[in-house]
Amino acid sequence: MPASTEASTRVGAVSPVSASDAPDSRLAPGGPGYRRMSFALFLAGVATFALLYSTQALLPLISGEFGVAASEASWTVAAATGGLALFVLPMSALSERFGRRTVMTASLAVAVTVGLLVPFAPSLPALVALRAVQGAALAGLPASATAYLAEEVRPKALVTAIGLFVAGNSVGGMSGRVITGWVAQEWGWRVAVGVIGALAVACAVAFRLLLPAPRHFTAGSLRPRVLLGTVRAHLSNPLLCRLYAIGALFMTVFGGVYTVIGYRLTEAPFSLPQGIVGSIFLVYLVGTVSASTAGRLVGRLGRRGALYAAGGTTATGLVLSLAGSLPLVLLGLVLITGGFFAGHAVASSAVSKAATHGRAQASALYQSAYYIGSSAGSTVGALAFHAGGWAGTVMVGLLAVLGVVSITVLGTRAARAQQRLATV
Repeated sequence: MPASTEASTRVGAVSPVSASDAPDSRLAPGGPGYRRMSFALFLAGVATFALLYSTQALLPLISGEFGVAASEASWTVAAATGGLALFVLPMSALSERFGRRTVMTASLAVAVTVGLLVPFAPSLPALVALRAVQGAALAGLPASATAYLAEEVRPKALVTAIGLFVAGNSVGGMSGRVITGWVAQEWGWRVAVGVIGALAVACAVAFRLLLPAPRHFTAGSLRPRVLLGTVRAHLSNPLLCRLYAIGALFMTVFGGVYTVIGYRLTEAPFSLPQGIVGSIFLVYLVGTVSASTAGRLVGRLGRRGALYAAGGTTATGLVLSLAGSLPLVLLGLVLITGGFFAGHAVASSAVSKAATHGRAQASALYQSAYYIGSSAGSTVGALAFHAGGWAGTVMVGLLAVLGVVSITVLGTRAARAQQRLATV
């Protein structure tokens, strides 16, 4: 769809009364189009995470076929998330010019096409290269989706709407890993990633058919000076920078844990088969619930209180996962997953609210930091596992959680200082 079509459908014509008196035509729960929009972006989230992390549960098998260590096989994950991190900002700029729905559709189309080629990679370097391209293509989804929601959904429903998109991420991550685990056990990792590619094709088609045309989009400029000015303004905003760092640190924990957990569970003392290891990712359902209820958590505890709760839950899960008992390890994964998805939903929705202009760029910077954290977590977590076993990976995660709590404390102090100044 051309940019002019999307721009022309926005609510730009105001009635003779003032704009402030005009009814809010944005989407709201129970209103027309809201359910279709929610389901479409839920499916986009499913496709994004299913493709992005399609090799993560299969790393032991990839290591075996190519004869490489965990730290080398982990690049099939890090390359995808790194490609997304590098290209999310340029993709967000394209979405400002050509429209959110257009860029999301094109991104999914390229990503699923590459996904159908991944099973035929002849070597590890070729596989890593295809995964990097796939990640770069998927970069058009996250920032464009949150910007679309910020423009098309009423402010009071924004956290819930973004939470549903993040819930789609969790379902995609879970289903991709569970499906690949069982399929790979019978037919190998190549067939498994091919199945995920086919699932993503179905999600992409349904997404394009269901997503309502944007009504509040205004086409922006692609001039580099304008883009750099917007980025500079966001990076000079202390609140946004804190949120970017929090997203990166939460994802460092998550990326490290789920990149390495397959190796831990297939080795002694657990020695689980690949299908069972893949089923471990059913704990992502906890993330689906925690992300979709993040709005209520913020309502009860406030944004910073919700971040403290998410960080504490994640840290508790990391400590529990050190146990030699499989039930305690699983409980630890449940807490890590719930805490991560709640923290991510809170931080990403706060970015959309804090940005008063250039929302796509603000969201893109968050997503870039978030996926840099994923790449760092995958790589550092695997290296720590190689050097010190599971305890090394847990230590990396605990340091990242400490960073989340420290940054949130700084935010709390900054807010109190502003309140004191306001009362003077």
